[in-house]
Amino acid sequence: MEYARLGESGLKVSPASLGTMNFGPPGGVGVGSCDDAEALRIIDAFLDTGHNVIDTADAYTGGESERIVGRAIKRRRDAVVLATKAFLPQGPGVNDRGLSRAHLTRALDASLRRLGTDYVDLYQCHQWDPDTPIEETMATLDGFVRSGKVRYVGCSNFTAAQIVEAKWAAERVSGTPFVSLQHQYSLLARSSETELLSTSARHGLGTLAWSPLGGGVLTGRYTRDTAPDRTSRIGRLMDSSSPLARAWAGELLAEHNLTIADEVGDIAATLGSTPTAVALAWVRKRPGVTSVIIGPRTLDQLTGNLAGFTLDLPADLIARLDAVSARTVGA
Repeated sequence: MEYARLGESGLKVSPASLGTMNFGPPGGVGVGSCDDAEALRIIDAFLDTGHNVIDTADAYTGGESERIVGRAIKRRRDAVVLATKAFLPQGPGVNDRGLSRAHLTRALDASLRRLGTDYVDLYQCHQWDPDTPIEETMATLDGFVRSGKVRYVGCSNFTAAQIVEAKWAAERVSGTPFVSLQHQYSLLARSSETELLSTSARHGLGTLAWSPLGGGVLTGRYTRDTAPDRTSRIGRLMDSSSPLARAWAGELLAEHNLTIADEVGDIAATLGSTPTAVALAWVRKRPGVTSVIIGPRTLDQLTGNLAGFTLDLPADLIARLDAVSARTVGA
């Protein structure tokens, strides 16, 4: 297993990170539907392979994801790089969300209780907060590090400009800078190549790529001629009461995305592999990517995902994937 430093920190992380949005019943942010027993099996199997990053968030499945993760890693806590996130609403109050000192302090303590630990290895801002001065956020995070409750801090879904603002703010308050960025990255979504990856590298951030399978489109599960299974992620989005969710499902199944998926499938057949493994292998080898977040709901899916971290993609096949997905660079 080859581990990499996370940004300019000394923290070593594995090529794969285990995303836990699906752990627990539906609730809050996250699809849910992976019960406790299966989630525990997935976590144990993942750690047994030598991969060490487990990523969750206080908003995933109403906090149940954190509780499941905490129970699963209790006996092997020191072997885990435990990452969680905060920003999204945790109650009806006006201060129950965001990146203010008031909210982050309560959110971290609540996450630690659910996780059953006294520290988090990587505490991340789930998204930018336009209502809170970034200096307040960075000073608060620095206080967490000094208290020992947090080892390192990172961000998720920040723009290149916001990364720079956060770096400057940390310097102004003599605080702890971010060491990582979570960003969407797949053959269907390559916009991070325009600024995010280079900005992250220049300012000392490692990157963790989320949604590397393009919402499941790159697994070969969806076709032009068959309606999505209602139990699938896109099927559930289509059945959602949210217009935004239904619109997102339509965007995922756009013609150009299905064309990319066709090429992934053809290359998988050439290699005697699977579309899932090919799509993950492509992201894993992209310049600037430190770790790739996978989100299996079953033990079988975990096995299929991990195959992408040992698959060797020849240069000519990488070139084919680069070419078919080129229009998504600026998407």
